[in-house]
Amino acid sequence: MHKTVAILIFPGVQSLDVSGPMDVFCEANRFLAPEDHYQLEVIGVGHGVMAASNGLSLQAHKHYSEALQTCDLLLVAGGPQLPFEDFGAQFYDWLRGAAARSQRFGSICNGAFMLARAGLLGGKTVTTHWNDAADLARLCPSTRVEADRLYVQDGNLYTSAGVTAGIDLSLYLLAQDHGPEVALSVAKRLVVFTQRSGGQSQFSPFLTPHADTSSAVARVQLYVLANLTGDLTIADLARAASMSARNFSRVFAREAHITPAEFVERARVDAARVMLESTRAPLKTVAYQCGFRDAQHMRRVFSRRLGVTPQRFRLNFAAPV
Repeated sequence: MHKTVAILIFPGVQSLDVSGPMDVFCEANRFLAPEDHYQLEVIGVGHGVMAASNGLSLQAHKHYSEALQTCDLLLVAGGPQLPFEDFGAQFYDWLRGAAARSQRFGSICNGAFMLARAGLLGGKTVTTHWNDAADLARLCPSTRVEADRLYVQDGNLYTSAGVTAGIDLSLYLLAQDHGPEVALSVAKRLVVFTQRSGGQSQFSPFLTPHADTSSAVARVQLYVLANLTGDLTIADLARAASMSARNFSRVFAREAHITPAEFVERARVDAARVMLESTRAPLKTVAYQCGFRDAQHMRRVFSRRLGVTPQRFRLNFAAPV
C-alpha cells in the first residue's frame, strides 16, 4: 500500500532539509513493488514559489490550508531563521491537526522549533541542530533535548539533528517500513552510510568559555587551556582563582554552567581534536600533550564524549597531506 510522505516548507527553508529526505524515499521506490511506492508531497506555509535560504526556488504542491488529508509521515523542514519566526495561530492550529492525522510526524534540523511553537514537543525527547539545542530547550522547558543525537524517536514523533541528519532519519524510517536491506540499497545509491558513527558533538565548534571575561572563573578557564598537561585538580584551580576549593566549585558551576572537572575534560578533548586534525603526531603524543593519562584514556573519553575513537576522528576530519 502506498505511503504518503509530506514535507512542510516555508520561505527561507534549508533546501537540503527538503531534498535529502525526499531523495531517500524517491530512491526507495526503485527497490519497492509499485503498490508499495512512497508518494511525496511538498506543503507550503506560503503561496507560490518560495526562495530557499540558498536562493533555490521551491514550489509546493499545495498550501497548508488545502492539506487536510491523512498522511503516513509529516516532516517539518528547518531553516537558518526558523528559530526566530512565528507563523501565527491559524497555521499552528493546522499543524496540530496535521500531526494528529499523521501516523508519524517530526522535524528535520531546527524544524523542531515549528513543532515546539505548535505545542507538539511538551514532555517529549527530541534532537535538533547542535547550535540550536540550548534555545530549543529554553523555548520548551518540558522537552528533553538530546543535542548529540543524529535522530531521536519518541513514540510516533521523529526528530533529526542538523541538515544532512535528515537523510539519516529518513533511512531509519525507511528501514522501519521495509527492512534494513532496502535502506542499505538506498544508502549505497546516495553514497552515504546507513548508520554514521558518533553524534553531533564531533561537528560542533571547539570549546569557548561561558563565564564573563572579567570574572575569576574566566581566568581559571584560561589557566586550564594554558596548562592542559598539569594535574588541574580542584585545589589547583581554586588557587588560580584565589578561592577556597568549596567556594570555587560552587561559583564555577554557577557561572560556567558546567563543573570544573567537566570543563577540564572538554578542554582536553578539544585540544586533542585540534592536534588530530592538524598534525600527524602519534596518538600517545597527542594524549600526553593534551593531558590524558595515556592513549587508552584518550580513546575512552573520546568514545564517551564524541561517539568516535581518536583514530576515526582523524580519518574523518584531518586535512589531506
